[in-house]
Amino acid sequence: MCPAPRPEVAGYPSPLNLDEPPTPDYPEKAMEEPLRKHLDHQTPYWVRNDATFFVTICTEPKGLNQLCHASVGADILKSIEHYHKTYKWFCHLALLMPDHVHFLLSFPDIPSFSPIIGDWKRWGALRHRICWQENFFEHRLRNEADRNKGDYILHNPVRAGFVDKFEDWPYKWMPSSV
Repeated sequence: MCPAPRPEVAGYPSPLNLDEPPTPDYPEKAMEEPLRKHLDHQTPYWVRNDATFFVTICTEPKGLNQLCHASVGADILKSIEHYHKTYKWFCHLALLMPDHVHFLLSFPDIPSFSPIIGDWKRWGALRHRICWQENFFEHRLRNEADRNKGDYILHNPVRAGFVDKFEDWPYKWMPSSV
């Protein structure tokens, strides 16, 4: 079961009111969750060990601030640093938004990094009662155009209107910032 809602980040939209009955235009059947395919995030044998992945992990429900609170955000960033220092992953960049986190990550030579992500999510759920969406999105960066994902990630809080400059966003971590 997901935790009780936390206060919202200023300017971040309120979550949907899930207590309201569906409108007549949308029958009950349309409100059911679709079955999703479970991805194993198995790294193909031909992918180099030093591959970098753009990873996004979302919380549930969307629009509810679970990550950007001073104590929670600081603790999550410390856990990211801990995973980095213990070689569970190499974190090039991590940035928390109220309801999701973006990473640029590389992993040691392992068949699947899904267990590492799962362990990290489990820690956040137990420690801070964060309700994560099942699974996560990942995309291997293949070329120079993909490598612009770092700029995309850093400017996410600017695009959302939380800060004027990405440098002012307190919920980010990079190896050079330790």
